[in-house]
Formats: sequence, C-alpha cells, structure tokens
Amino acid sequence: MNTTPKKGSLFESFRRRIKLEGAISVADYMADVLIAPTHGYYISNEPFGVSGDFITSPEISQMFGELIGFWCADTWNNMGGPTEIHLVEMGPGRGTLMSDLMRAAAMVPGLHSAVKIHLIEVSPKLRKKQKEALSEYDVSWYDDLTDLPQGPCIFIANEFFDALPIRQFERSPKGWCERLITLDEDETDLVFTLSSPSKAIETIIPLELVDSHEGAVVELSSIAANVSAQISHHINNYGGAALFVDYGWATPTAKPSLQAIRSHKKHPVLQEPGTADISAFVDFPTLKKSAQANGVTVYGTITQGDFLRSLGIEQRAEMLRRNADQKQVIDIAAAEHRLTDPSQMGNLFKVMALTKSDQPTPAAFPEQKEAS
Repeated sequence: MNTTPKKGSLFESFRRRIKLEGAISVADYMADVLIAPTHGYYISNEPFGVSGDFITSPEISQMFGELIGFWCADTWNNMGGPTEIHLVEMGPGRGTLMSDLMRAAAMVPGLHSAVKIHLIEVSPKLRKKQKEALSEYDVSWYDDLTDLPQGPCIFIANEFFDALPIRQFERSPKGWCERLITLDEDETDLVFTLSSPSKAIETIIPLELVDSHEGAVVELSSIAANVSAQISHHINNYGGAALFVDYGWATPTAKPSLQAIRSHKKHPVLQEPGTADISAFVDFPTLKKSAQANGVTVYGTITQGDFLRSLGIEQRAEMLRRNADQKQVIDIAAAEHRLTDPSQMGNLFKVMALTKSDQPTPAAFPEQKEAS
C-alpha cells in the first residue's frame, strides 16, 4: 500500500523536479536513486550480504575472489611480470573480492609486492568497510577513472556495470519512443510514460533491433560504453587487461530488464526510491564495440560457470573440503553450485576480458582471438 511520501524523501525531490522540468529519463532516475547525496541507495544503505538486500559472488564464497586472483596472476605473467601493476577494482562492495584476490596473489612470487590497489567507489559507507577489510594494504580511492595513475593496470569489474544508468526505448505503434518517468494524476506516485516518437531516437537503436516488434524495449547505457572506452584507452596506452563479470545479454536483445531488489526480493522499481537497489542487465555487445573501437582485443563473453570451472573451482572446492567440518562441506558444495550451475548464476552471469592486442589469450578464455 502506497502512502504519501514524507517531506525530504527522495520521492519528494523527484516530485519537485518533475513539476518544474517535466518527465525525467530512466537514466536520471537510476542515478539519483543510487547515488543522490542524502537519500541515494548506496549512500544511505548497507546493501551487501545476507543482512543486506542482495549477495554477490565474493560474498557467497572465498573461491570466487581467489580464482580471480589467479586469473590476475596469469595476466600479470602474460604482461612480463612488471615490478609495478595497478590493480583497479570498480564497485568493490565491502572489499571482500579484493581481500580474497590478494590472499591468492600472495602465493605468486613477485606479484603481491608489485600490486598497487586502487578502488573506484562513491559511497563513504562502503569506503569505510573497504578500509577495514583491506587494512593491511596501502589503498587509494577514486570517484571515477579519470585520476588513475599512468602505468599498466588490471581492471576488475564484478557486478559494476549493472548499476550504471540506462535509458529505455520502446517501440510504439507510431515508432520508437523513450520511456520516461512522471507523476500520476494525484501526484502521489511515480509512473512510466512515453515520449513522442522521433527519427532521432530510431537512429540510436542498434541496427539488429530497430525492426523489433511493437512493445519491444531496448536498454542503452552511454555511461557503460564510456567506461569501457576509458578502460580500453588506458590499456592500449599503458598495457594491462580488464575482466568484466556481470549478469547480462551476450547478444543484442530487445527486452526490459530494469529491476529493483530489497531484502533479496524483487521490489517495484518506482516505489519508495532510494530504499532498494536498482539495476539492469548489462549490454555486453555494446561494451565490446566500445572496447574494440579503442584498440584492445576482446574475449568472450563466456558464462561464469565455464569461467570458474576453467580456472579450477572444482579442484579448489575439493581442497577446502579436506579441512572442513560437515557443515562447511555442505556450505562449500552449495556455494560451488550457486556460482556455476546453469540454473543459478552459472549461465546468467557472463564474463568478458580485454587485453592489449599484443598479449596472449587470457586464462579461461578460448584460444582464438576475436578481431579487434
């Protein structure tokens, strides 16, 4: 049941804005819901873990971060083992992945001392959590990628791109329109509406989707494309690689995926903004095009299940079971199943890698390079 929002809530901010400026884009809505200074979801909430609103792969099992650590080690070796490597994690949550990754890196001679940790994080609350988790390391924090130091980098983005703002476009009987957000007649709820159709909108729809059926919805994120371009530009100039892990589309798709999650359950996207996580499936084909346009070689997508199995999750799980009690054995098996099984995260989550064009094929990916 909806109630009239209290003064000062994020809804009230949207209400004022819409009354002054008119309907807003889904991208503007997402940005404010997630990172508005006072009521933004990532600013005012503790989203991760069993007690939060959702749980990510690093929180499910240490195996996930450890295997990515070994992937980074192999990539570092492919780069010639530079004496200094910038390890950049985007959206590092509570620091769990980086902590597990660095524990694995300590097993590789020369790597641990070469790593300089850089975290891309806008939430003060999460930065505090990350500082606690990584207290034994010298860590640098950034709001975005623009101030990263020069030099070779390995970029890690696990469930980062899904939270970047998207615009939604719908094919109406009269042509392609943008889905916008406005107020209902009573000004007590937010509702979706459509812009007027235009040829300008049609020009930004991917060619593979422009003739989609009436009612089809295409989601595009210029911010995600720009981030992929920035990372690729850095790799091309200074060397390195990137690993993107997220749930998303492997091929161009005209389906709506915008969703909100609260307490591990789906929540209405437009209800009580700022109290639930909001995200959308990642458009991997666009990330790939943006990366290739900036001169790097792209591998994937492959499924998370295939990626983790290729890196040895089954063997790692067996090693952990040797020193585990009965409950831990059950937990290890459950975590492996959740991370890799096609009915769980195994197929839904995709993995893509970027490397400088002169680098060998990264671990876990098919040997044949894709044209860049």
